[in-house]
Amino acid sequence: MKAPKTSVYQSPDTQIQRRLTVWDAVVFLILFGIFISLSWGASQMAAPYSLGKPPEISLHPAYLPGYAINSVLRMLIALLASLIFTFTVAALAAKNKHAEKFILPMLDILESVPILGYLSISILAFIQLFPNSLLGPQLAAIFVIFTSQVWNMTLSLYQSLKTLPSDLKDTAAVFQLNAWQKFWRVEVPYAMPSLLWNTMISMSAGWFFVVASEAISVSNQEILLPGIGSYISLAIQEANLGAVYYAIGAMFLIILLYDQLLFRPLLAWMEHFKAERDENPPLHSWFYNWLVKPHFFKGKGIVQYSMSDAWLRLRGLKLRGFELKGLKLTGLKLTGLELRRFRSEKDPRKNSSTDQPNSRGKLSFFADFSCESSSSVSGILVFLWYVILWLSVVVASMLLFQFITETISSAEILQVCYLGAVTLFKIIILIVIASFIWIPVGVWIGLNPKIREFSQPIIQFLAAFPINLIYPIAVTLILYYNLNVEIWTTPLMILGTQWYILFNVIAGAATIPRDLQLAVKNFGLSSWLKWKRLILPVIFPYYVTGAMTAAAGCWNVSIVSEVLAWGDEKLVATGLGSYITEHTAVGDFPRIVLGIAVMCCYVVLINRLLWQRLYHLATSRFALES
Repeated sequence: MKAPKTSVYQSPDTQIQRRLTVWDAVVFLILFGIFISLSWGASQMAAPYSLGKPPEISLHPAYLPGYAINSVLRMLIALLASLIFTFTVAALAAKNKHAEKFILPMLDILESVPILGYLSISILAFIQLFPNSLLGPQLAAIFVIFTSQVWNMTLSLYQSLKTLPSDLKDTAAVFQLNAWQKFWRVEVPYAMPSLLWNTMISMSAGWFFVVASEAISVSNQEILLPGIGSYISLAIQEANLGAVYYAIGAMFLIILLYDQLLFRPLLAWMEHFKAERDENPPLHSWFYNWLVKPHFFKGKGIVQYSMSDAWLRLRGLKLRGFELKGLKLTGLKLTGLELRRFRSEKDPRKNSSTDQPNSRGKLSFFADFSCESSSSVSGILVFLWYVILWLSVVVASMLLFQFITETISSAEILQVCYLGAVTLFKIIILIVIASFIWIPVGVWIGLNPKIREFSQPIIQFLAAFPINLIYPIAVTLILYYNLNVEIWTTPLMILGTQWYILFNVIAGAATIPRDLQLAVKNFGLSSWLKWKRLILPVIFPYYVTGAMTAAAGCWNVSIVSEVLAWGDEKLVATGLGSYITEHTAVGDFPRIVLGIAVMCCYVVLINRLLWQRLYHLATSRFALES
């Protein structure tokens, strides 16, 4: 009697095992605890609220766990919204030249708007949208955190899509992937390392703005939301050093937890996107290993593969092999005229006119008419798009100028422009100094996986550390030694944004192919030639993204770094940031708008004259090609 045949290709994942182990119980408890904590935080978001009666914030350490859950929930919601925005807008900007001309300046302007500018507008709008509910201020805080995260992530993905190596493009063409499949199978995996590192720094940068988003002071109204940010704000206001130390400890634990439970597993998972394998051991993540080892989770592979395969097979507007893009119509009869499917462009023999004698007869009139009409309609739509865009810019500029000049004199406008120039001078000096420090350090970390694994949580903690907690030390030292406020408050502007440069340089150095490193070593190039011919060209696109985001972040940080407060002591430095902060506190909207407009003009001008040209240089000369 013959034994039944079994397929040697049967996937082990199809044999679902339900035997539970200790690891299943541990993972289940961790995930269940996270779910319960976030559910409790979500239930607190829509509590009753009335303007003028903010929730009471206690500095007792027993309240810190609840405050931490509220802050983490806001951060995660903002991060999810940032990812959706990033994959939508960055892809559109990278693939459509007409959209790119609008999206990039829009990102420049939105990135330059200070956080207090967003607060002044969003808090009133959300309170009106959700009256007598804490959900309004909660959404305003989430929106502000979103604006502190999203621009860096969007620019990172845009930069990766624009510098996609030609061999990956050829691979997508050989496998005849459509635009949707090419994006998810080729472009996103290539962009994943840079995007993940920038997501980590964006998450850390969000912690920096948590204080401003949870402790809102607009138009002489103070709104405190339960969270670590409001806890820190109250501790600074009352000069309570003990509460400050408790907040530092709580933030350290939070950053350690989301590093171990979120970012470290993602970095371990990111190893699958490497185009090559080297002798370096993969990044270790105990939580990731637990997720892939327990028997309870083995059955998920079938569902995961089916869902991802269905997602990747989407082709936009498609019905059973019937696609509207590119005039590809299969088996469709239209008014008695059968339209045959166009053959692949990769086979010139099949596309020749001799091989398709009936194609000209049946398709000539319809295809030519469609192509010509499509081209003419497309040209008209593009023209109308630019007309509407420029008209909107002109009308908005006129309304803005009229609103400002009704109450503000020309002399004050020139004075505000001078304050903007002072802040710009500070930012240029700081970016240059930070670049000289962090480029070598970032390359060293990026080229050494063991050092990268060890240093990642440390850098994340330093990047997430709010400079507000350094105010007591800064104010005390400046007053005790009678230091110059204009000089010694300036370094505070770069403390929260220098990490954009470091994280992007690390991401760029980590993508240097192993074969190129070995080639440089075999040729015996000197250190200078190695940097000049290999390292600097590879990391240059990443550095441009990091430096541009760091410079834009400095404008935002100037609002809190040019006005220092600790208890009853207050130090004010000259600059555009202090101008916006002082007038926001009293609700002087014309001057708030003037300060924001001047800041936007400076940022857009620098981006157009400097960063855009560096981006073009990065995509045209320094894109990594095989």
